[in-house]
Amino acid sequence: MSAGKVVLALDGMGGDHAPDVVVNGADIARERYPGTTFLLFGDAARLKPLVDKRKGLAQVLEIVPAEDAVLAEDKPSFALRRRRKSSMWLACEAAAQGRADSVVSAGNTGALLAISMFAMRMIEGADRPALASFVPTARGESVMLDLGANIECDAANLAEFAMMGSVFAQVLMGLDTPKVGLLNVGSEELKGHEEVRQAAAWLRREDSPVSFHGFVEGNDIGAGLVDVIVTDGFTGNVALKTIEGTAKLYTGWVRDVFRTSTLAKIGYLFAAGAWDKFRKRVDPRRYNGGVFLGLDGVCVKSHGGADDLGFAYAIGVAVDLVRYEYRSKLVEGLARMKRVTSAVEASETLEATGGSA
Repeated sequence: MSAGKVVLALDGMGGDHAPDVVVNGADIARERYPGTTFLLFGDAARLKPLVDKRKGLAQVLEIVPAEDAVLAEDKPSFALRRRRKSSMWLACEAAAQGRADSVVSAGNTGALLAISMFAMRMIEGADRPALASFVPTARGESVMLDLGANIECDAANLAEFAMMGSVFAQVLMGLDTPKVGLLNVGSEELKGHEEVRQAAAWLRREDSPVSFHGFVEGNDIGAGLVDVIVTDGFTGNVALKTIEGTAKLYTGWVRDVFRTSTLAKIGYLFAAGAWDKFRKRVDPRRYNGGVFLGLDGVCVKSHGGADDLGFAYAIGVAVDLVRYEYRSKLVEGLARMKRVTSAVEASETLEATGGSA
């Protein structure tokens, strides 16, 4: 792990509770990650009083004025054309130009993807970005991607996502060879559409740089059967929101049960310690910080409704990706994956032409 200083560009005006949450989250992260400094983009008149309230924060944070902000209702195309002086745009630009090592924003997801892609471009060997994040499981946590950046994906995209997710898990989970699974409607080899089956065939090859487990089903996600779950953005987004909704449903049910009678309330007092551990285990703030994998830079998307601690966790994801040299490892992994897919495609073309060049 590099001990060098990490500079993060923060979108000070992005998110449901900005700028307070951004400033407070930076203050929490300042203590957790010594050596980290911040460029905070946004309305200086609103940001400076908040920063000044936090003792010591001003010493590691520079406010960079931005006269505009991306709104939650802005379409990506509008943000690209009309929000070039916004806090989100300037923060992404700082990361793209090397003035910051990463950008963190809780703002409009579509706009952030569009602006970061325009500013940073794609990394060598990557065709599309994929939104990746963590999901809680019985074994701890797993990485899941894509969570909404790409509604439709072909086999090459899925194989590429598998490689990117594997490197992401290596860097943030400390795993040497993460187990990767493709989300499907069954575990049998003949299940699923052609794109999923083709991607699986590539990932099963001996020269594949990915430790491929095979197909996994929806109920395998929570079981933690694999370390990385790969799917298209449509399916991934539906699955993630289903998981989040189910977690809220069950925690709500348990809370209501303890309120049904005096004896239940007394039982809660006796179980308070265990209940507190449970709440921490499923606390969504611990899993905050999705990353657009495949960009030529590090862009972390915090949940728009995150609180101070949740935003600090997103900052932590950005710091770890920079310090553990995620980018260089991803370039190497994508190059190896590209050699596999290119070799297979060349072989298939040769067979289709009857062996003639």
